[in-house]
Amino acid sequence: MGACARRIAVVPVGIQASSLRAPRADAAAWRMPSPHAPPSRLEPLVSRVKPPPFEYLAPRSLDEAVAALAEHGDEAKAMAGGQSLVPLLAFRLARPSVIVDLNGIGGLDGARLDGDTLELGALTRQRDVERLPGLRERCPMIVEAIEQVGHVAIRNRGTVGGSLAHADPAAEWTALALALDAELDLVGPGGARTVPAAEFLISYFTTALGPGELLTGLRLNVPNGRSGSCFLELARRHGDFAIAGVGALVTLDGEGSVGDARVALIGVGERAVRVAAAEELLRGRRPTAELFAEAAAAVQAELDPNSDVHATADYRRHVAGVLVRRALATAVGRAGGGDRDGAA
Repeated sequence: MGACARRIAVVPVGIQASSLRAPRADAAAWRMPSPHAPPSRLEPLVSRVKPPPFEYLAPRSLDEAVAALAEHGDEAKAMAGGQSLVPLLAFRLARPSVIVDLNGIGGLDGARLDGDTLELGALTRQRDVERLPGLRERCPMIVEAIEQVGHVAIRNRGTVGGSLAHADPAAEWTALALALDAELDLVGPGGARTVPAAEFLISYFTTALGPGELLTGLRLNVPNGRSGSCFLELARRHGDFAIAGVGALVTLDGEGSVGDARVALIGVGERAVRVAAAEELLRGRRPTAELFAEAAAAVQAELDPNSDVHATADYRRHVAGVLVRRALATAVGRAGGGDRDGAA
């Protein structure tokens, strides 16, 4: 590690003054010792903190971060906004011996809409993208998807790159990356490379990131011309993980027929998916309620969701079909054509 990196041996983080106050029944056991007390008097405090112990590294450059991850291998975890990693640490579902905090590295944030390209740094906060001037008018699907991510406090801290690297199959950013043909920039011990979203997302919480690699930024292709988009999802409560979610993008040609279409879904498999069969079915045809129903049926035929405590596979498949029909109708309406009654 370079001289500017901070290396701290850490007992589990999260000890605050308020957390040192104990129930009255065992106050004597938890009373803070005097400065002259032996270190052993602090041990009960450590045992009550949620995460397992880890070493905290705060590199100041991308090279230092890559070197730290390469050095510690599977024992290290990179932390961006912490909105996925910190809960996993709290429940001890993740037990890294080293945390590499990326927040001190400059040049990894920023959001810019440049012509037909949305450029995002990996450390860009989701709330900053949500509030980017002109983005809702240009591609409402992006903003509508971000608005489904947790709550404002989570989006204030959570990062675009962190969500994509975590690769939760119900994460909204994974659908956006697929629907908008995102290109993701990775940097690792072997240098830099660019990977399309379709190759980056592999399976449950699994990506194309290699040992020591970091996601540094991405570019999404934003529609132009006579285009409309929409993102819809169903969750038990707002901010919960999606039972199913759909991003739809439709571009109309000069005759009012579908020139291009994108349909991406989350929550219905081991990763976000784009359904090529439905997209092909839509192209070249007049947008009507009947066509949207055909596309929804094509999506349902392609899906193989799992059943869990939140929904059965059949229910997820049904919800996906309903959302596809509604999202397509809204997208076509926003593009200025078609049968808007298809949202029923």
